[in-house]
Amino acid sequence: MVTDDDSEEEFAPDTEPDTEPDPGAEAEFEALLAFLKESRGFDFTGYKRSSIRRRVGRRMQQVDVSTFAEYLDLLQVDTEEFTQLFNTVLINVTGFLRDPEAWEELAGQIVPQILAPKPRGESVRVWSAGCASGEEAYGLAMVFAEALGIEEFRARVKVYATDVDEDALAAARQATYGEKELQALPPGWRERYFERTGSRWTFRSDLRRCVIFGRNDLVQDAPIGRLDLLVCRNTLMYLNAETQSRVLRRFHFALNTAGVLFLGKAEMLLSHGRLFLPVDLKRRFFRKADQVDPSGRGVGAVGRLQTPTPRAESQLDDEALLFSPLATVVVTADEVVATANRRAEAQLGVTSREIGRRFTELELCHRIAGLRSSYEDVRRNRTALWQHEAEFARSSTETLFFDIQVVPLGGQPDAGPAIALFFTDVTRYRRMTGELQAAHRQVETAYEELQSTVEELETTNEELQSTVEELETTNEELQSTVEELETTNEELQSTNDELQSMNDEMRDRTSQLDRANDFLESVLGSLRTAVVVVDNELIVQAWNGRADDLWGLRSDEAVGQHLLNLDIGLATDRVRPLVRDVLHGDGQRDDPLRVEAINRRGRTVQLAIAVSPLLGRQGRPDGAIILMDQLDPGTTHGT
Repeated sequence: MVTDDDSEEEFAPDTEPDTEPDPGAEAEFEALLAFLKESRGFDFTGYKRSSIRRRVGRRMQQVDVSTFAEYLDLLQVDTEEFTQLFNTVLINVTGFLRDPEAWEELAGQIVPQILAPKPRGESVRVWSAGCASGEEAYGLAMVFAEALGIEEFRARVKVYATDVDEDALAAARQATYGEKELQALPPGWRERYFERTGSRWTFRSDLRRCVIFGRNDLVQDAPIGRLDLLVCRNTLMYLNAETQSRVLRRFHFALNTAGVLFLGKAEMLLSHGRLFLPVDLKRRFFRKADQVDPSGRGVGAVGRLQTPTPRAESQLDDEALLFSPLATVVVTADEVVATANRRAEAQLGVTSREIGRRFTELELCHRIAGLRSSYEDVRRNRTALWQHEAEFARSSTETLFFDIQVVPLGGQPDAGPAIALFFTDVTRYRRMTGELQAAHRQVETAYEELQSTVEELETTNEELQSTVEELETTNEELQSTVEELETTNEELQSTNDELQSMNDEMRDRTSQLDRANDFLESVLGSLRTAVVVVDNELIVQAWNGRADDLWGLRSDEAVGQHLLNLDIGLATDRVRPLVRDVLHGDGQRDDPLRVEAINRRGRTVQLAIAVSPLLGRQGRPDGAIILMDQLDPGTTHGT
């Protein structure tokens, strides 16, 4: 829900009620949110759970559904219900120049600061994020038109207005408002920027072209870029802390270096000082903060590729082998020692007497653990092996450590390979490692002493931090309370608007009913014939003035009484068959029934009685109309 309802809800982390939620209901609610995202593209998962659950619950009450699972079933079978749900969730309460002090600050200070450094003719880009029915976007257009003049405004300014509610956007594109909605405008603005259309006012068409409406979801869609002013009033307060941070990072990216962010009075940006700096905290104006790229981009050194050194040819150069700094022993395919260089003689004791002996019989193989098995593995698999930090006790007082590389040198496929063994002396590094470990232990001891001092400082710091956290917790609780109160206020306002509309409609219908009743009474009262209307049960529904004169009963005495129980001088047994025939649909007599009766003065009068059916909407009798016309003496028939 990304709306621009200017409700004032405090900008704080989402808070949930203290009561433990039902896990089953929570799972059903999350499934409902996932269905809305997949089927309609509305992602409400980033909204505060307390607010979104309350709004969905209100719609469920309206359609008499008790669980989220049942409501999900309803959405799956009734596509029209989506519209009603979104209209309930997206509280589109807005107005022109709402919070006048903030708009005066915008017009008097912020807009001149935005325009001052711009060369004449340079474009100005403004974004109203969550524009609802468009009042805020057109308000921004009027503020910039006042600052620049009409002609320069049309040439330079673009106001982008976005929302997720397609119905609200459709209303905003019409740009038509009533007298009540324009009351907040300063004197003269209505006549200057709006044109009269019947009983409503339409925003000027030449200025309307500078205001561009479109759908944009702040949570999912990319932001509009290169902005000088970004207005997003009381929309972020519906989002949870994680979603707020993601949206604010997009806002930071969208603004120019000197761009200004204008929020609602319920939004503080307490924990986002790295992105925005306050310009006027009371009226919620913030400027984009300069940031250093945390990735630390720079020009790195270009490494030079090393060309792999080709493997030595099988025929080794004797002189190079002799003076090699690595102790080297070469064994033929027959497992006989072919040669050993001077370094091997000095370090390993492989002298010229060992040449021609089987390698596995050398004392070297027995004094270096694992060397013989490595040698056998290389002969069998023809792949080189490394043996690291192999221990060689040259004497009772001296021990050397070697990294040994055993390499096959090739040979005939049906015979074993020749093998070269290279012994790299790592004794010095092993000793340095030991010395380094000892130094590390000394450093650790010194570090522990230092850590003790640091812990004392940290204890003091923690006490200070605890005090700060208590203050922050109190502040967050106050903000959360204000947020809930403001949300409730907006919901009440929305409900009041709905009730007002219903009251107006009821008043109109009551007036119409009164006029119809007056007209009916006037017609019945104007007739010279006594008229009595009864329902199917012969209960009197209408009694005109002529009937009052004839029988001496007022309307309030007759209406609601059974016709046959009325104390009048009429023989009701003569009238009852006529009424029964009409009510049963047997038709009516073509000629009136003539009867004698005693009027209210006690005189005998001649009456002509005619009964007609009172037809309902389906053509069936809902009652009967009894016409009683007093005949003059000597009259032979009645009407």
